[in-house]
Order: sequence, then C-alpha cells, then structure tokens
Amino acid sequence: MILILDFGSQYTQLIARRVREARVYCEIHPYNVSLDHIRQLQPEGIILSGGPASVYAEGAPMLDVRVLDLAVPFLGICYGMNVLHQLAGGIVGQADRREFGSAQLVVDDNSDLFAGFARGTETRVWMSHGDKMESLPAGWRILAHSANSPIAAGRDASGRLFGLQFHPEVMHSERGHEILKNFLFRICQCDPNWTMEGFIEREIAHIRHRVGRHRVVCGLSGGVDSAVVALLIHRAIGEQLTCVFVDNGLLRHREAEQVEAAFSKLGLNLRCVDASARFLHQLANVEDPEQKRRIIGHTFIEVFEEAARTIPNVQFLAQGTLYPDVIESVSFKGPSATIKSHHNVGGLPERMRLALIEPLRELFKDEVRVLGRLLGLSEEIVNRQPFPGPGLAIRIIGSVDADRLAVLRAADAIVDDEVRKAGLYNRVWQAFAVLLPVKTVGVMGDERTYEDVLAIRAVESVDGMTADWARLPYDLLGHISTRIVNEVRGVNRVVYDISSKPPATIEWE
Repeated sequence: MILILDFGSQYTQLIARRVREARVYCEIHPYNVSLDHIRQLQPEGIILSGGPASVYAEGAPMLDVRVLDLAVPFLGICYGMNVLHQLAGGIVGQADRREFGSAQLVVDDNSDLFAGFARGTETRVWMSHGDKMESLPAGWRILAHSANSPIAAGRDASGRLFGLQFHPEVMHSERGHEILKNFLFRICQCDPNWTMEGFIEREIAHIRHRVGRHRVVCGLSGGVDSAVVALLIHRAIGEQLTCVFVDNGLLRHREAEQVEAAFSKLGLNLRCVDASARFLHQLANVEDPEQKRRIIGHTFIEVFEEAARTIPNVQFLAQGTLYPDVIESVSFKGPSATIKSHHNVGGLPERMRLALIEPLRELFKDEVRVLGRLLGLSEEIVNRQPFPGPGLAIRIIGSVDADRLAVLRAADAIVDDEVRKAGLYNRVWQAFAVLLPVKTVGVMGDERTYEDVLAIRAVESVDGMTADWARLPYDLLGHISTRIVNEVRGVNRVVYDISSKPPATIEWE
C-alpha cells in the first residue's frame, strides 16, 4: 500500500491512478492526517503531492516532521519536494523565471529513480512551479536538472527521501511512469498484486460476512457504477438483494425501458417505479442548480424509501459511490466551497436507518469497468458514458418542464446517435446536449424565428477528475447541428463548448 498525502494539487488523483495502473494499491489522505492514522495504514511508501502554495509563505501547508521518522521511503513531487527539502534543512525560494509546461530533463544519476535511463539522457517532462531549490540539504545529491531547474530531482544520503520538481504522473512526462515504477518496485519494494480479480474475491467475502441473512436494497440507475455494485452483491448474496429502479422522468431517450430489459436479463430481482410526474411537479419553476439537485435528491429518497418499505428484513443500502465522489465530496484541506453536491453521498442511510454498503468507494471509473467485464456485464453497459444522478434536469439551464425535457431529450439522442456512428463513442468520456435559457433570431423557410440555443458538450478524460474538450471533427459537428435544427422543434442555433475542467466542470450545473 502506498499512501499519497495531498497538498492540494490538481494532479493528486493522477498520481493515484498511475500507482493503481502499476497494480499497487494506494489511498489519498490529507497532508495533515494524524501520525497515528498513518501508522495504522502501514504504507510501504509515502508520496507527497504537489500543491498551489509556496513552502516559505506564511501559513503554507506543512508536513508534521515526525512523519519523516517512519522507516519508509518518501517521494516528494513539486510542492512535495519543496516540503522535504525545507524539513531537511534546504532553502527554497522564488524562481527568477517560473516554469510551466514542457521542459527537457537531463539525467545526472541513473540509480534509484532513474534506473534504466542512461546518464546524460534527455527526456521531456511537465513542469508547473514558480519556486526553486536554492540550496540542497546536507547529504543530498542531484539526480537530474533542466535549463531552469538546476535541482530538478534529488535524494538524501540514506536513499529514503526523494524529490522531483516535475510531475511524472501526467502524460506529458514521456517516461514518468518508469520513474514512478522505480519508486514503487526498486525503492519501496512493493508487490504488483492489486488486481480486480483479487478485489472481487475479497469484496464478496466481506459482503457475505457483513450482510449475513439480512436483505440489501440497491438503487439501480442503469449506469455502469450501480450495475457493477448490483452484480457484485448479487454474486455474494443472491436473492437477498433487491434492486429498485426509479424513473424520475429526467432520463435519456427510451432509457427506462432499456434499463428494465437489460437488468431483468441479468437475473436480478428488479422493481421499477415510475415517479416522473412527481419529480416534475417538485421541480416546477425551480431555476437554481443546487436547489434542483436537493429537490431531486430528496424526492428520490422519498420514492426509494416507499419502495424499500415493501421489502422485508432490509438492513443495508448499496450505492455506487466511487473514489472521485469521495474525494470531491470531502474537503482534505479544511473548509472549502461546495462546487456541486454529489447524488450518491449522504441522505438515504440516515433517513432509512440502513447501514451503507459502498463496495466501489475505493475504485476509479476505469477499474469499475474492468470489474464489470469480469462480472459478465455487457459491453453496452460497461462502456456507457457517465450520466449524472439528477439526469437531464442539470442539462436544462433554468426551470425544467415536460416541453423543455422533450426538446433536450430529442437533441441529446441525436448527439449520441451521431457520435456512435462516427465511431467516437468509446473515445470520448461524455458527449451530450445542454439546453440554454437563451433565445436567438434565426431564419427558417424565409421566415424569422426566435427560438432556443442548444450547446453540445464533449470531453475526453480518464476518471472525470480533470477533462479536456474533445476535438470532434468539424463535419461531425456540422452534421449534428443540421440534424438538431431540422429535427428538433424549438431550436434554431447550436454552439459547441470548448471549456476544459478545470476551470469549468463537465456538467453545466
């Protein structure tokens, strides 16, 4: 197990993903987690993430120096390197020239972190810092440098503390995965035994032991997360699981009937509840996105609770919470502003007095997809693009009603159809339509129109924590736009969203 201490870097989750890809289990915890808790975790190594602060600034986040007494290797990345250097007696200061983006790293010492690199090798890395090491701590030596960072990598005399000024976890660092593997396997001597096959065995045994002879109820949405949860628990306890699918009226084209058909074939005990009219009534004239989410969440709880009451001996609620949900919903660094509330986290267990089962809460999305395939889930469901819990309600900017839902549902179906036809569905993380509260003038059939604007959003990502807008072919975008304007009544203009996350989020609300 590798422990990642988070100092607020936008790349922290990427570090975890790279470690997991090397088949080593890891967890992310706040930089100020207690020393006792770290001891309980018993890590084989500790990685200190980057962060936006400067270690010499007043109030900058700093590691408890006692943590360094643990007899495990440490790897500091960017800000994490500065933390190690300052605690070891080195001096960190503001660089004359900040370094953001690609840089050529020159390897000076090809032992340890750079094993497999020839001395003098130049390799492209990704820098993101405004500080520099002004002096090395006593006993440290330089492992690599760049034109702007004379100390771009270093280690202490014991060979236990290592620092990198660049980010090996991002894809722009062309041999970054080799450096991380050297830390995991040469330095920490980890075993590559984190596999989804092993996860299935452990989790099934854990679920059986915890549930005993009681029953479990699972909210099934039709997405890959809840489907994998349902199949995993079903494999563990069989008919003791009951799945409830709530049609909130905010689903995509024909989604309710597709979900019912697909999951009935899998042998799951499935109950379907049509509550679409109830949800739309509650959402009438509501425009604020957080209020929409709260209403949808509360209404879902009410409907789900009513369905669950009819199931005898239910003691557990299963949810498809993933690791990114946990990370985004819990502040690691003290009080922070809410970006947006998550549909899976909180609410139901307290209301229904049920114990919570979240077997996927330590997994990333790609790991869940692997798990789904191993459990026999169809590729259609495994590769299904993420869909928000509040559904189309947060893709309609402003108030939600049946007419606007019909417009968005029809347009979204066209986006989905054309992206699939172009062979790009599995390449993009998400592709969907957003209905805006904006009307513009247009011309149709020599007549003036004054109708809605619709935005197309398509992004590429690996886990949803960060995302870049997808460079869809112009011909495809043009064809989608033409179809929407011609086939969807009420839309006369289509625009394309070219925002990345951050600074934007993937969903508009």
